[in-house]
Amino acid sequence: MANPDPESQSLEILPMAVLATIMTKLDVPSICSVASTCKTFKACASHILSFLPNFHLLDIAPSIDLLRPLLPRNPYLRTLKVDCKRLDDSAIDSLIRPSLRELCLHNCSDFSGRLLSEKKEGDRSNVSDLEELLNGCTELETLILMFDVSTFLRHNFARVWALACAKLTSLEIGYISSLMVTELLSPPVGPNQPPNNIKTSILPSIHKLCLSVDYITDTMVGTISRNLNSLSYLDLRDAPIIEPTVAFDLTNSGLQQINPNGKLKHLSLIRSQEFVTTCFKRVNDLGVLLMADRCSSMESICLGGFCRVTDTGFKTILHSCSKLYKFRVSHGTQLTDLVFLDISATSLSLTHASLRWCNLLTNHAIMRLASNMDLSSLDLRDCRNLGDESLRAIGTLPKLRTLLLDGSDISDLGLSYLKQRVISSLISLSIRGCKRLTDKCISSLFEGSSALILQELDLSNLPNLSDTGILLLARSRVPITELRMRQCPLIGDTSVMALASMQVHGDWCRGSSLRLLDLYNCGGITQLAFQWLKKPYFPRLRWLGVTGNVNRDLVDALARSRPFLHVACRGEELGTGQWDNSDEMYFHDYEEVDELEQWLLEGDDETDDEEMEAAENVAELVG
Repeated sequence: MANPDPESQSLEILPMAVLATIMTKLDVPSICSVASTCKTFKACASHILSFLPNFHLLDIAPSIDLLRPLLPRNPYLRTLKVDCKRLDDSAIDSLIRPSLRELCLHNCSDFSGRLLSEKKEGDRSNVSDLEELLNGCTELETLILMFDVSTFLRHNFARVWALACAKLTSLEIGYISSLMVTELLSPPVGPNQPPNNIKTSILPSIHKLCLSVDYITDTMVGTISRNLNSLSYLDLRDAPIIEPTVAFDLTNSGLQQINPNGKLKHLSLIRSQEFVTTCFKRVNDLGVLLMADRCSSMESICLGGFCRVTDTGFKTILHSCSKLYKFRVSHGTQLTDLVFLDISATSLSLTHASLRWCNLLTNHAIMRLASNMDLSSLDLRDCRNLGDESLRAIGTLPKLRTLLLDGSDISDLGLSYLKQRVISSLISLSIRGCKRLTDKCISSLFEGSSALILQELDLSNLPNLSDTGILLLARSRVPITELRMRQCPLIGDTSVMALASMQVHGDWCRGSSLRLLDLYNCGGITQLAFQWLKKPYFPRLRWLGVTGNVNRDLVDALARSRPFLHVACRGEELGTGQWDNSDEMYFHDYEEVDELEQWLLEGDDETDDEEMEAAENVAELVG
């Protein structure tokens, strides 16, 4: 320290092991950023990539040329999570590793069927790449395949799963037919049956199973229950395209087969209304009563679309499952306040409650539910009879982190009740479609509040929210990372400029905290707003929603200039998240930035941008 010689203070004097230990604490994008600063860090980064246990790269979608050098031979790699939006079949060999225990591949639209099965003309028995994956990943514990696997040959698909690692404990499949599930999990019979008539179990160690299917049926549920004896987590979701017949539906009989060994801790049965308005019409209170007899040790229950189950069935669950801490019901058309009338008399200590599309609920139910002071997540979306009195009760919950109130009848005054205790602990808040809210809802929430940690805010579909409200939000300096304002007719260019100039305490970058911004179908967005979406503003932005058909050329130009920014322009929902906190006020005086605004409008793009640096950092590291 006392030696003034700069050479003696060089990073080269630090032991490589010390630098490597520090760098292994960073995520992959940060490692690439550090590697670009000097030769010493670059050498260290190249070294640690050969023994890094976890490789997660989901914020950006790398090309194969960028990804391949980041994934050298690494016998210690256990978890691999990659956004595959810019990848195709040529990346398969780089992604499949024998040491992997968890493999998550997102956005695989450019992969062909080769990723799951390779079928050559005239040779239906050809070995599939799924077989190669299961053979190659001999340590695999978690596998998530977010594909429609129903298009592949049922016989081949079921056969290759016999090769799955015995250590595989968690399996999630994006879409599969119920018939394929039944065939996959049924023990072999006939000439393929093992000697001595011993039935072999497929996936013997599975603890967690998550499937999206065409129909949840009695046969499929029974097969899962009989053959997966270690199952503790079962999540089934279907989306019928026509009204199911008895043979292709869940009934009281099927519900009774669930959890025969009493090991289930989590159960989720959801019927989606995506294609046709339907529900589990063959399940009533009797089926829930029969199931509840085996669910005393259940910790989490989620039921969606059980339209014939009444308060009797739902109360049975709450009174039978003493260990329950997550309770979720959607489309509970017969669920009323009576379910929660005596909830304080139970031993329950709920932390997560979701009651979406339960339109018979009123403020009285929420006042009772709020007796669970440990609630950290409360989802009341589309409960249209809830108003300000429910917010008064919610405002007493000291541990609440997530609050979703979409479509409720709350007002600006009601939101002010959250400032008493809740707003300082909230991480995620959604007030989408609450028609009575105005610009004053922003001041009701944030004015005078300090040490806020709110990260996700959904202000979509608020007809009375204008640029004035977003200016107030920018002044509050709340460290928001995800902001949704879709379908707000009064939101325009001024809001984008305010957010672009917004500073979070201790961070010099303007617009620095936002990673997601949804402006789809906002009425006042013009060409001017797109100039403010260019660099150097919003340097951390990874997801952007805009209306594409109005500004097609601008959207395409923006997508080209920011290759790691996901630009959605067809109205699809976006997704991401992160944190920070601030209590100081900040407001950008736009009368003082005429020159800067003019500079942006002239198209001067010569400044640095974080996402372009990411590509350059990776290129430099691998170069």
